[in-house]
Amino acid sequence: MPSMPDYAALLRGAELRVTRPRVAVLEAVHARPHADTETIFGAVRTVLEGVSRQAVYDVLHAVTAVGLVRRIQPPGSVARYESRVGDNHHHVICRSCGVIADVDCAVGEAPCLTASDDNGFLVEEAEVIYWGLCPDCSTSQTSRSNP
Repeated sequence: MPSMPDYAALLRGAELRVTRPRVAVLEAVHARPHADTETIFGAVRTVLEGVSRQAVYDVLHAVTAVGLVRRIQPPGSVARYESRVGDNHHHVICRSCGVIADVDCAVGEAPCLTASDDNGFLVEEAEVIYWGLCPDCSTSQTSRSNP
């Protein structure tokens, strides 16, 4: 995980002013992959007591817009944020507890970007979500069905 000076460099590299809320939000997102806004807000509040919810929303919007953070919103879920950007990875989500994990493309360099018929679109990103049960939930479900 990058250290605080690295976050400042990331912000400068994206031509964003370095502020304590921006650094704190980047730290929170890097420390909590796939966190929702409330979780990120809570983490930032532990570092910057007076930060407003709106300030955190504004920072998330700014760092997402410049590509420092990726926003995902699986069906039936609130928006989530992650620091893994630019590689077109996918996600696996537990239907029971909602935990989310990263999944690399199955074969080669982002093969899912080649649609069978792109209808003339210039495809820039593809989202694939795998749904199932995480190891903890599948173990507990097996335990309940086998008394």
